[in-house]
Amino acid sequence: MDDFGVYAVFGVNGPPQRLLSADGSCRVSVAVPPSVRQVVLFSSGPWGERICVNAELNDAERMPITIGKLTPYNKCLSWEQWEEETWTDSVTLKITLEGGNLVKADWSEPELILAVTEYTPKDTVAPLAARELNGKRKRGRMSEEDGDENKAAKRGEEENVCPNGSVEKTTPVRKARGQTKGAQKLFSSGGDAAKMKGTANGTGETLGIVGRTPPQSAAKLKSKQGKTPTQSAPLASPSGRWGQTLCPIDAQTAILIGGQGARMQFCKDPMWKLCTEDMSWVAAETLAEGPTPEARIGHTATYDPESRRIFVFGGSKNKKWFNDVHILDTQSWKWTMVEAQGKVPPLAYHSCSMFRGELFVLGGVFPRPNPEPDGCSDSLYIFDPHLSIWYQPIVTGDTPSPRSGHSACVMQERKIFVFGGWDTPVCYNDMYMLDLGLMEFSAVKTTGKAPSPRSWHGSVVLSDTKFLIHGGYNGNNALSDAFIFDIDTSSWTEVRLSQLSVPRAGHSIITMETAGHLRFLDESEDAGADGGAVSRTLLVFGGGDNEGNFYSDLTTVAVEEVLAAI
Repeated sequence: MDDFGVYAVFGVNGPPQRLLSADGSCRVSVAVPPSVRQVVLFSSGPWGERICVNAELNDAERMPITIGKLTPYNKCLSWEQWEEETWTDSVTLKITLEGGNLVKADWSEPELILAVTEYTPKDTVAPLAARELNGKRKRGRMSEEDGDENKAAKRGEEENVCPNGSVEKTTPVRKARGQTKGAQKLFSSGGDAAKMKGTANGTGETLGIVGRTPPQSAAKLKSKQGKTPTQSAPLASPSGRWGQTLCPIDAQTAILIGGQGARMQFCKDPMWKLCTEDMSWVAAETLAEGPTPEARIGHTATYDPESRRIFVFGGSKNKKWFNDVHILDTQSWKWTMVEAQGKVPPLAYHSCSMFRGELFVLGGVFPRPNPEPDGCSDSLYIFDPHLSIWYQPIVTGDTPSPRSGHSACVMQERKIFVFGGWDTPVCYNDMYMLDLGLMEFSAVKTTGKAPSPRSWHGSVVLSDTKFLIHGGYNGNNALSDAFIFDIDTSSWTEVRLSQLSVPRAGHSIITMETAGHLRFLDESEDAGADGGAVSRTLLVFGGGDNEGNFYSDLTTVAVEEVLAAI
């Protein structure tokens, strides 16, 4: 007998109420009572061949407030109103079952609408009353969605929120470099942003106020991509997003975690595996056992090649901040959450570098009690995975000022180079170097044309002596330029490549081996068994531009081509 079921608890005093059963509907919507401020969703019984249960909390306009997913390894979800800014009195819980004995016909069945009777200690809870949604009502709802124009999205000024309000375009049309763009800007500072001056190696440059996400304009948003009661087909590749991490785990595999998409909604597909052998994506959330990290942006994911584990730290979700450490063992594909000793504040948009098996976390945004705005950190924290403990080392020298959205590159396994970032109202383009042997910071005096002040840019190591800086956000616009820094000469060189000419901020850049990029070696070079070697390729994913687009395509360019552009 199949006793599988999905249950919900509405409020702290409510009893569990069954929403899905083994022989019932695969799609259910429940109107959450206005007095309820907490919802817990959980499964019970054997999953069998069922894959997952998608869950959404939708507002009165049927736009997702937050999303989650039950799996055979993650059987419980919970939401509280204080965590979600747009949770009002008209909230609907929608759940959809995937897998099992479902056939295509199951997706076309009417959606089951359930009514919940509010719980009081002296009254008996009424059973859920169900009715099917007929075709006429179904078409009417779709028509309302297609014809409606949403009200202006509520815009916060928190530093950790992407100022976006446009409809997602997962495959945006790329504009020619320098072409004027008339759409609402994704990274817009608003019409009344005050001006400040940033210094770029002695040259003055006028910028908008930065260091905090700027206030957003009240442009109306069209909801023609609004959700309909019909379940969409599973995605074959990640949806467009920003603020995610893309972490290589071997020569031809990388793991994508987290991110935020259109309308400031957290991605329903938070975890993917990329195989560069054939450039294919595989949805990976249900592949791993154990408690998966909660949806977030501004976190870091750092791979340790010795233990073959990914360490996910920090990030934020609306008004919720994280200082947790989640570990994904890429051999057993199992998540664990660390109960760490020591103190580390909740941080987002920090940098995290792996050195000798330890995580070096620098800077980032941390929450402050109202009415003070969120602040930036200038502290260095180290996490020791062997002892599961956080500690702060003694650091000397000229330390970087507080900042977030900066980059950090480990070079030659003995130095960390920190570039850029922002802190209200200043945006930076300075460079600092941390000597990992002496634990001493020093400001780096550079030559050549340096990148303009920016944050949320992409960075990646190209060779033992060179790393790349691309794109980012300068307080007014997403940027599209690219620069290479040479640590031997402390010099910047701007490089111009068509593959890197699209404005992006909050994107990911990595280098990996890809099939088809083979070259023959000189006699002085080491040859592989086949007489050749696989060269590395630069991969760019995600990020947002100035028109409200969130990218979902994967841009590639050979590392040799990038270095040849110097």
